[in-house]
Amino acid sequence: MSKPLSDHDRRKQISVRGLAGTENISALKQDFNRHLHFTLVKDRNVATRRDYYFALAHTVREHLIGRWIRTQQHYYEKDPKRVYYISLEFYMGRTLQNTMVNLALENACDEAMYQLGLDMEELEDMEEDAGLGNGGLGRLAACFLDSMASLGLAGYGYGIRYEFGIFNQKIVDGWQVEEADDWLRFGNPWEKARPEYMRPVHFYGKTEHHPDGVKWVDTQVVLALPYDTPIPGYRNNFVNTMRLWSAKAPCDFKLKDFNVGGYIQAVLDRNLAENISRVLYPNDNFFEGKELRLKQEYFVVSATLQDIIRRFKVSKFGSREISRTDFNKLPDKVAIQLNDTHPAMAIPELMRVLVDEEKLQWEKAWDICVRTCAYTNHTVLPEALERWPVDLFAYLLPRHLEIVYEINRRHLERVAAKFPGDHDRMRRMSLIEEVGEKRINMAHLCIVGSHAVNGVARIHSDILKATVFKDFYEMEPNKFQNKTNGITPRRWLVMCNPGLAEVIAERIGEDFIRDLDQLQGLRDYVNDEAFIRDVAKVKQENKLKFAVHLEEHYKVKINPNSMFDVQVKRIHEYKRQLLNCLHIITYYNRIKKEPNKQWTPRTVMIGGKAAPGYHTAKMIIRLITAIGEVVNNDPVVGDRLKVIFLENYKVTLAERVIPASDLSEQISTAGTEASGTGNMKFMLNGALTIGTMDGANVEMAEEAGEENFFIFGMRVDDVDALEKKGYHAEEYYNRLPELKQAIDQIAGGFFSPKQHDLFKEIVNMLMHHDRFKVFADYEDYMKCQEKVNALYKNPKEWTKKVIYNIAGCGKFSSDRTIAQYAREIWGMEPTLETLAAPDDKQ
Repeated sequence: MSKPLSDHDRRKQISVRGLAGTENISALKQDFNRHLHFTLVKDRNVATRRDYYFALAHTVREHLIGRWIRTQQHYYEKDPKRVYYISLEFYMGRTLQNTMVNLALENACDEAMYQLGLDMEELEDMEEDAGLGNGGLGRLAACFLDSMASLGLAGYGYGIRYEFGIFNQKIVDGWQVEEADDWLRFGNPWEKARPEYMRPVHFYGKTEHHPDGVKWVDTQVVLALPYDTPIPGYRNNFVNTMRLWSAKAPCDFKLKDFNVGGYIQAVLDRNLAENISRVLYPNDNFFEGKELRLKQEYFVVSATLQDIIRRFKVSKFGSREISRTDFNKLPDKVAIQLNDTHPAMAIPELMRVLVDEEKLQWEKAWDICVRTCAYTNHTVLPEALERWPVDLFAYLLPRHLEIVYEINRRHLERVAAKFPGDHDRMRRMSLIEEVGEKRINMAHLCIVGSHAVNGVARIHSDILKATVFKDFYEMEPNKFQNKTNGITPRRWLVMCNPGLAEVIAERIGEDFIRDLDQLQGLRDYVNDEAFIRDVAKVKQENKLKFAVHLEEHYKVKINPNSMFDVQVKRIHEYKRQLLNCLHIITYYNRIKKEPNKQWTPRTVMIGGKAAPGYHTAKMIIRLITAIGEVVNNDPVVGDRLKVIFLENYKVTLAERVIPASDLSEQISTAGTEASGTGNMKFMLNGALTIGTMDGANVEMAEEAGEENFFIFGMRVDDVDALEKKGYHAEEYYNRLPELKQAIDQIAGGFFSPKQHDLFKEIVNMLMHHDRFKVFADYEDYMKCQEKVNALYKNPKEWTKKVIYNIAGCGKFSSDRTIAQYAREIWGMEPTLETLAAPDDKQ
């Protein structure tokens, strides 16, 4: 296969990457060489590629620093309301290219490196992904930070600086094997430690009640050391901050009570304290009630609230002729957004600070707390909801348990007043679950302690109000909102698909990058032959490039003219990778049955990680790889069907595969996927979607036009009706011969000839206890896939539908989402103003 043009040659004419002025290039080269010397490399002949990457990263970072300082000065002078986005996950990916895009430096850096005999792509590939997230929730937080900065909002991301992020996935003999993600081993050029803002965080101990208030005493202290990462807005000179906390043992940790000979052990035991920020829990949509996880949740919340209150007290507003801080003004100056229930401890912790430390009356403190906090729900799956055992709380955070009990007592008084005598409702709405082991329902705590509660797609928010949080909605309907998720078009179009961004910019200008609604203008070009040709050409170039990547990294050869049919996301039963598998097997069987027929060639790619403790998900991966082993080696099938498992799916791999995809698989059971954001990334990058009416798919089909979408399967009402009637998998198995054949092949060892019963658990699950009703949607899915095949044979009509999809993407910019959060929850107003650059005269 001939290698496509190098990125340097292919992209240097792309205007969306920034202008490459000669002065720019010369200055960049000088800065680069200076930083290369700083890395103690005096002779370029002995420099490694990593040395070059660090020199380039420091060169680009220099362009951020002045803007960063100026932004913070601007916030200090104007004293705007600030929003604090607290999340246990920030799935940032790589920073270098994103920073160059947002500062309009990409072409200049590319040319400077080229003139120095270096390849920009090779240097970018030296950067480790910052994998501090599992999937959608963490990546959403990263997109939101980009949008806050691009909209000139004083936004701060607060989380944990995990030493080890999401594990690296290796596929060994078809099985997933996890390896630790030691992403910091070579250092991180984008962060700055801020030891001057170190904060103590307390655990364990006991409470003492005195006439002048409650004291939490005899605690163990862990220090929270902040690391700041700059977050640049898109070409507006705003640079916000993501502050991640790292756990440090205090100097006197255990030393004050060590006995003779205990000194060495006491020093070694410092690790116990520092374990708090050691590793990201690798669960997506699953609650694992471990003490270390609760410690992480309180650690980030305690350190962050101390920082918020410190900043509030030293702000111009806070110090204006007020003898002691007027906390009544806190909700006017501070908004706290809780990304799911993981930071729910912010509510009792804020109450503890206001009541115990600042000596406010409970009622006043509670009013401040509720007006400050807001909660985003991300899932309706019961196994994902956080329910902490009361005993663990009492041991780890005794004062907070007392506060939660008091919040609950007052909450249930309000419920009783509104619904007198309705004891069952009181039981359902209590923050404390009394059945079995007593537990604290963190979602209930978040709802009660927040002024706004939102779902992340219209259908999801409706489901919350109708089912999971129905009682709370009936109590306070005005609390509940929808904020449909979005993605940043900077990373997910301009950066990862510059060819498509340029083709669009040639038609409608570049302003769509900051106002994605302008993509609607592409509807005027749906029948434009040249535009259709250009869009198809970019897709083909992206496919060729990804085919080369697959050959280099996966040692597989694929047909770049085949349809790239892609499902990449966490492996989970509700996401129904198994339904995809059944289609692959059925398509394979059809080709085998009629080998001389003109079949639409497909390369099916499935990628994603399974939580290490999720046995079924790991078996699903093994099934996918087993199907691939059979299909890919069958000479009758040839290159008409290939099945590839994309190992170690992460942000950087998403940036490669999404622009090359033709078909996006979004096939969760209706009512289970809260929103999805991968679906939006595929749509923006020119893939068509086959999907159920679930999550944001509903709104995507609305925006693109249902006739430009491949919709199949049960709707939420159908799923509910089937649940009531009773789902019997064997009825479908007996009625549909192709389904029966596929299941019999899996069960009989066709895909596992060395171990015939390898997949018996999967077959047993599908036949007898499948919560997600795979068989119920099989027939409609197969029919829908036939429509996909038919359309793919008509490239022009396919591309027209692609254009309608891209034109309908405006709603799915995270800029729109964040503007809605700002106006409707945070009480803030986005701005399109540009700050003066550091080298501008003020």
